[in-house]
Amino acid sequence: QVQLIESGGGLVQAGGSLRLSCAASGRTFSNYAMGWFRQAPGKEREFVAFVSWNGGSTYYVDSVKGRFTISRDNAKATVYLQMNSLKPEDTAVYYCARDSIPGRLRALASRDGYDYWGQGTQVTVSS
Repeated sequence: QVQLIESGGGLVQAGGSLRLSCAASGRTFSNYAMGWFRQAPGKEREFVAFVSWNGGSTYYVDSVKGRFTISRDNAKATVYLQMNSLKPEDTAVYYCARDSIPGRLRALASRDGYDYWGQGTQVTVSS
């Protein structure tokens, strides 16, 4: 069984930064791509960022390009989301998720492609 535990959320003013972490259990972390999603109140969960199993490929939703950076440390079984220049519209619960297929290099933005999810961490950006 895989467990994903997010941390690093909080309240920040517009223009500020936060770094989210997602720690994974299990020895196979390094074999799988990872993704970050977010869900704002009353909205569907949306894709934010993807990183391939080896960290060599990343992909972002247009609204966060140039502001957010996804990375991973396979030795620590952790994936990160560095969020800069935060905007009120970034307010949401942020979730990390593990790809259902090992070794993927091409970006995966569909929720259906991920099989394990964390519990989420709240990010609130005040104006």
